[in-house]
Amino acid sequence: MDRYRGNPKAIAALVQDDQVHRDVYIDPEIFELEMEQLWTNTWIYVGHTSQVPRPGDYYSTDIATRPVVMVRHEDGTVRVLMNRCAHKGAKVVSASAGNTGRFFRCPYHGWAYNTDGSIRAIPLRNGYDGTRMMECNAGKGLVPVRNVEIYRGFVFARLADRGPGFKEYFGESLSSIDNMADRSPEGELEITGGVLRYLHNCNWKMFVENLNDTMHPMVVHESSAGTAKRLWEGKPADLPKPMAIEQFVPFVADYKFFDDMGVRVLENGHGWSGAKFSIHSNYAPIPGYDELMISAYGEQRAHDILGTVRHNTVYYPSLTIKGAITAIRVARPIAADKTLIESWTLRLKGAPDKLLQRTVMYTRLINSPMSVVGHDDLHAYRSIQEGLRASGNEWVSLHRNFDPAELGRKDITANGTSEISMRNQFRAWKKFMTLNMKEEANA
Repeated sequence: MDRYRGNPKAIAALVQDDQVHRDVYIDPEIFELEMEQLWTNTWIYVGHTSQVPRPGDYYSTDIATRPVVMVRHEDGTVRVLMNRCAHKGAKVVSASAGNTGRFFRCPYHGWAYNTDGSIRAIPLRNGYDGTRMMECNAGKGLVPVRNVEIYRGFVFARLADRGPGFKEYFGESLSSIDNMADRSPEGELEITGGVLRYLHNCNWKMFVENLNDTMHPMVVHESSAGTAKRLWEGKPADLPKPMAIEQFVPFVADYKFFDDMGVRVLENGHGWSGAKFSIHSNYAPIPGYDELMISAYGEQRAHDILGTVRHNTVYYPSLTIKGAITAIRVARPIAADKTLIESWTLRLKGAPDKLLQRTVMYTRLINSPMSVVGHDDLHAYRSIQEGLRASGNEWVSLHRNFDPAELGRKDITANGTSEISMRNQFRAWKKFMTLNMKEEANA
């Protein structure tokens, strides 16, 4: 029996001002509704335009467990299409990336589609003469995703016809993408190298919440980053730190460091930690980089760009970026207890190669499947997923630094160890889980 389907009141009751019910993490029905509601009513990250530089280039992925393909059309525009043949439903693209030429060809019966999704050819087409095929969806070709926006090369899509506009939805949070792109002397980014995919046996929200949870690093990462810190203890103060030590050690800073760092939350679940400074603030300068930035932007503007060192910016619910380290991670939910996390490296066009080297090292050390820091988090997420099935307490506490005055506000800067980021995300969760349900109920 469905407990939540068609019942927006029951869904809303799962989220209180300062705690949430465990079903938001463990209930398969809630997960299905998230894919039907939250992940279709909001703007989801698809990919980056640099992944499809030439006509015919494509990148395939999922949005809300639905297969889509991002493709560069022959006119130079980037399209997002449902990866489903209009005939029998086979995926027209199975590879994760490639170049399809001028058209897609279904591997089952050979139906061909132009890169804008329109039908190009149907084998033995006269077999459909006198039928209703051209009047129904089969005759319309690949289904285009109608709501697509490209911002500084980042491609987002909203599957639902009804929902907030792109800039209305993201608002001030887009400043983090601007800052990351502006770190390039040319103002442009490009995906470089492949992707590191990391399968977590946990709900997608655990990963997204953890990004701005600054009460865990000194505990969870004590064995990994803590070991790196101990290895460097006693070294002369003027001895240059190896890049790995420079990146590892801040993870085990004390509570005061993370509390002073600050966190900013915005409407619709977005926000960032590192409102004042972050674990990236004290990296060694890269020779020649400041000069390139000053030449491109002027001294004050270059100082403002490089002085913004936010930790993790969450574009709720799917994308997180690290502007100061030029890397992104993407959540791709699979099931209530299974999430694929993708780590991508971006290159700042026109910047020194050592900056790219620093990003690659950070991703390898911190965010990859081979990372010791990543394994710390994996264990924590899995432990939560299993522990929430224990009896006696069905609620998850989000009480830390709760203040009723935060309710109804659209943007707040708070102390860095507050759980306000999680509360903010769940207010957005409730809003978009019930958005179109309410409209349908009142129709």
